[in-house]
Amino acid sequence: MKKIFLLIFILGLGLPLTLIGQQKQPNIIFILADDLGYGDVGFNGQKLINTPNIDRLAAEGMRFNQFYAGTAVCAPSRSSLVSGQHTGHTFIRGNLGVEPEGQYPIPDSMFTVAEALKAAGYETGAFGKWGLGPVGSEGDPNKQGFDRFFGYNCQSLAHRYYPTHLWDNEQKVLLTENGDYQYNKVYAPDLIQQKALSFIEEHQSQPFFLFLPYILPHAELLVPEDSIFNYYKGRFPEKPFKGFDYGEGAKPSGYASQPYPHATFASMVARLDLYVGQVLQKLQQLGLDDNTLVIFASDNGPHKEGGADPEFFNSSGGLRGIKRDVYEGGIRVPFVARWPKTIKPQQQNEFVGAFWDLMPTFAELAGAEKPNNIDGISIVQTLLGKEGQEQHPYLYWEFHEQGGKQAVRYGKWKAVRLNVGKDKNALIELYDLSTDLQEKNNVAAQHPDVVKTIAKVMQQEHVESDLFGWD
Repeated sequence: MKKIFLLIFILGLGLPLTLIGQQKQPNIIFILADDLGYGDVGFNGQKLINTPNIDRLAAEGMRFNQFYAGTAVCAPSRSSLVSGQHTGHTFIRGNLGVEPEGQYPIPDSMFTVAEALKAAGYETGAFGKWGLGPVGSEGDPNKQGFDRFFGYNCQSLAHRYYPTHLWDNEQKVLLTENGDYQYNKVYAPDLIQQKALSFIEEHQSQPFFLFLPYILPHAELLVPEDSIFNYYKGRFPEKPFKGFDYGEGAKPSGYASQPYPHATFASMVARLDLYVGQVLQKLQQLGLDDNTLVIFASDNGPHKEGGADPEFFNSSGGLRGIKRDVYEGGIRVPFVARWPKTIKPQQQNEFVGAFWDLMPTFAELAGAEKPNNIDGISIVQTLLGKEGQEQHPYLYWEFHEQGGKQAVRYGKWKAVRLNVGKDKNALIELYDLSTDLQEKNNVAAQHPDVVKTIAKVMQQEHVESDLFGWD
């Protein structure tokens, strides 16, 4: 009876017959890299680091050339992702830590993508970095739709790759082999990956939503010796980085020293690529490949903390800016979708979208409920290669650090407003991305009507927040 009701519900939503014919809701895996730049992957032009498994996603699926993160830093970008709202509306607008461990929680009133899919019969799991509410708070992933969470609850502690503990739902998992930031024994991303692969095995007979917010290649530059570190060691010029090393008095959120920062960063991206390959291999082994949508993206642009050098690797892919910038390099991210026999291979798509589109997309695929107060639009038509894809009239971002920033994508135009905290009517920079993808030539003076229209968008899309004022 439930299956009949589900079929009627799916037909009511207009779900494509190709999906109904599969007799099963698709599994959904969303892989989120941390601080991986638009240009850090091979399919976007990376020349110094090999990413064969990530490139395989693009070769066997659809590569989106104009897809954007929620904003330019971790927590608000993730809040946008799980809520389906842009950063002028979503609850978390900045990286706000709370004691003793974690970030300010998303509210119980937020209806998340995990809650939507869980209500539609999905088993839901998140493995990696959360950053949207401490254990036991209303923002705890277990209270926001995830049946299983394993990893770092606190994004600040995720700066360390050999931490003292992780979290398995509400249970604190002590990594005693690592001591009190004294020994390098358990590489946390490897342990998290093991748990994620086990999740796929455990739920192979039911539809599942697997969120993989990996921490690679964020922050501290460290990778196990069993990685392909030695492959990259000696290939690049190196400038040693001096940080806060493991040992007595070590900071839990610091960055270790690294004599080979370039080789280590390349090896971290390679290890991320290895994880992607392991996920694909597991799907094939279990016969789940054809009924699983895998999407790969990054939470924002590349970082330069801990000795990272985005300029050397051209991590922004020639775009202007890095993490914390609302120029293209800070928010445009690698984005690719693979779904064998459903998404045609070797496609490139110019749809202009952002993280808030994933909530309605996943909900439509699952036949799930979605709230009305979202900013995203479903991209199912695009994924299936169908005509009639709805388009955004514009995209909007805001960033609550470094004086406050706003940005708008409006057709071919990209607008940026800086120092909003001091002047909400500060001058707007305007760039024509069709001829100036690097945002070098501010043409605001030549197009006052466009600037005026975008100024109205910035005003109407920003909803005041009691918690996050302009920095």
